[in-house]
Amino acid sequence: MPIQKPLFDYLSTRRSIPALQMTEPGPDRTELEQILTLTSRVPDHGKLAPWRFIVYRGQARAELSEQLLSIALKKNPEMTEEARQIERSRLTRSPVVIAVVSTAAEHVKIPVWEQELSAGAVCLNLFMAANAHGYAANWLSEWVAYDADAKTVLGVKPEEKIAGLVYIGSTTFPQTDRPRPELKDIVSWVGEGSE
Repeated sequence: MPIQKPLFDYLSTRRSIPALQMTEPGPDRTELEQILTLTSRVPDHGKLAPWRFIVYRGQARAELSEQLLSIALKKNPEMTEEARQIERSRLTRSPVVIAVVSTAAEHVKIPVWEQELSAGAVCLNLFMAANAHGYAANWLSEWVAYDADAKTVLGVKPEEKIAGLVYIGSTTFPQTDRPRPELKDIVSWVGEGSE
C-alpha cells in the first residue's frame, strides 16, 4: 500500500503548541465554520452526534476569564497574584478557544463510553483541522472542565462534560518535539509475525 506522503509527513511531525505561545491572527468566522465542518467528520456509532461546540472569541473571552477567576477565588481566597493572573488570562491565551462538549447520554443501543470516545475523536479532529488551515492548536482541559460552577459560566449544562478546550491561533515559536513512547513499551503483538 503506498504511503500518503502529505498525511504521513503531518502525522510524523504533529505536535501541540502551548496556548501561551499563541498570538493573533486566529481563524475568522468563515475559517471556523470550515474547521468545524471538517471536525465533525469523526466515528459516531449510530450517527448521534453526541457532542457540540462552544466557540469563544473576542472580548467575551476576557469577561468569562474574570468570572472564572471569581469562582477560583471563592474556592481558594489565598491565591497568589501569579495564580490570579493565570485565571484572568485563562481564555485569552489564544485568539479562539473552542469547547468540545460531550452530550453523551444513555441510549438503547450505543454505550455512553462509545459516545464519549466520539467526543475525544472530535477534539483531535478539531486540532488537526486547525492545523490544516495553518493555525497552531492545543487541546487542554484543566480545572474548569470539571468544576460545576465553571461549566455553568462556560455555557455547559450540568449533564454535559467538557471533552476539551481547544486553543487555536498563530505562533512564531519554533516547533520542538517532546519524547514519545517506545513501541516496545506500549504494544503487545498477538498472532502471526508477533515474535
